[in-house]
Amino acid sequence: MAIVDMSAEISPAQSALYLIDEAWLYDYVGALRAAAVLGVADHLADGPRTVAELAAATRTRAELLIRVLRLLATRHVFHENPDGRFSLTPHAQALRTESPFSVRAAIIMVTEDTLWRPAADLVPTLRGGGPAFDRIFGAPLFAYLAANPEAGGIFHRGMSSVTEVSSSACASAYDFPGSGTVVDVGGGFGGWLVYVLGLNPGLRGILFDTEQVLAHHRLAEAGAGDRWELATGDFFASLPEGHDFYALKYIMHDWSDSECITILRNCRRAMAPGGRVLVMDTIISSDNEPHYSKALDVTMLGCLPGRERTANEFETLFSAADLRLTRVIPTDCPLSIIEGIAR
Repeated sequence: MAIVDMSAEISPAQSALYLIDEAWLYDYVGALRAAAVLGVADHLADGPRTVAELAAATRTRAELLIRVLRLLATRHVFHENPDGRFSLTPHAQALRTESPFSVRAAIIMVTEDTLWRPAADLVPTLRGGGPAFDRIFGAPLFAYLAANPEAGGIFHRGMSSVTEVSSSACASAYDFPGSGTVVDVGGGFGGWLVYVLGLNPGLRGILFDTEQVLAHHRLAEAGAGDRWELATGDFFASLPEGHDFYALKYIMHDWSDSECITILRNCRRAMAPGGRVLVMDTIISSDNEPHYSKALDVTMLGCLPGRERTANEFETLFSAADLRLTRVIPTDCPLSIIEGIAR
């Protein structure tokens, strides 16, 4: 990829080359997906290997595999050594299945047709045609995933991988009291709740999601079963009542404003006196700097009725649900914690 210093004056030809390079980024994404699916990083865990060795291990052809590896090496995923062998880089470590924060499942999910194809069909969406996903796959995203178990499995494993990277940061950034109950609303496999219970021995947890998702929960990692329980249901209908914290991690951005207000109102209705709502989502800034939230916002545009939001937009949603936004807490990951209490 050509590197252009955007602070310097550039020629029309340099501008043209910059845009062409940007348009060809899908080649890198495709190569990254291939490496994740083939498990290339797993085969480099014990040290550098030749392309022939990697090809044998991944059942590919060496003269073709090297073309993918060379491109990934230009982006600091793998490194081609002077002797022709390839090795892991710090970035590539996270592609290993056994890495503490493995994103292999996340890379496979993000590059599945279900998320990739809508990004190529945004023009009708921008003209008011609704999410591209619905047009391409004939159903809304979550309905499609429920009806297609293989696609659903890839999605939920990938989301578990995505959230695992941020779960520790979000759990440690909030100062929970010594006792109380946390309801993890739409909490998936429960990765965030595991961290919360581990850091706060006096808390109890309730993992709330669909029966299909809860079948794969991880709460046993939090220790004794008397500290946690599972609850199935629909957060658009009702939530477990009478508890202290209602947490929504990577939930609000999936839904339209009116749907978010319904979810927040259900939290408001269910929570005990003095209870709090904790929304964990990205917050869009008004500057021109690259940020995870802005790319994720375009994914939402193509796939769902939701979006990433500014702090002021969250405040408006909270107010409509009879909640008051009390503070926004930064974390050591792209998510912030937006806290609300009853008005």
